[in-house]
Amino acid sequence: MNDEQVLEEFRQAGALLEGHFVLSSGLHSARYLQCARVLMDASRADRLCSALKDKISASCEEKIDMIASPAMGGVVVGYEMGRQFGVPSVFFERVDGELVLRRGFSIEPGTRCLMAEDIVTTGLSSRECIKAIEALGGKVVAASCLIDRSNASADVGVPLVSLLKLDIPAYSKDNLPAELAALTPEKPGSRNLKS
Repeated sequence: MNDEQVLEEFRQAGALLEGHFVLSSGLHSARYLQCARVLMDASRADRLCSALKDKISASCEEKIDMIASPAMGGVVVGYEMGRQFGVPSVFFERVDGELVLRRGFSIEPGTRCLMAEDIVTTGLSSRECIKAIEALGGKVVAASCLIDRSNASADVGVPLVSLLKLDIPAYSKDNLPAELAALTPEKPGSRNLKS
């Protein structure tokens, strides 16, 4: 699947949005990729995650025992990556500001994990999830995401494999371009942040 085909999947799903958005990182952007809309179609999720699996398999020599994702954005993509690799999938939830496993999920020491996300912007959620996996004794062999909005500039501490790298500018609240500042911000992501 090439870059234009990936973007077309987002367009067809109505998931490539234009306006003023507050990202889960707290940064502001004129474009937003709504992975929840892309992944709500199981056939589309299968196509995208199958293509991502192929890229991961080509670049990661280690066996993957488990997929681990941060909630909320990583839940569906993590589940689908687990299905693609034929391994279990778990997700971390934020409790009192920390990512933890709940719902009876566990990671045994030595488990080789792929950390799976939907979108990477700054890499903060990915780094937090990787740290949580490692704190339980898991070994993160790679990280993955459908879209790397940082255009490969985000460092998550392990190799990051993405289906598509984009350079979509993101701005702090205090450094907004005039055309973005003139629009009312929307918060379509899963974290409840102040704009």
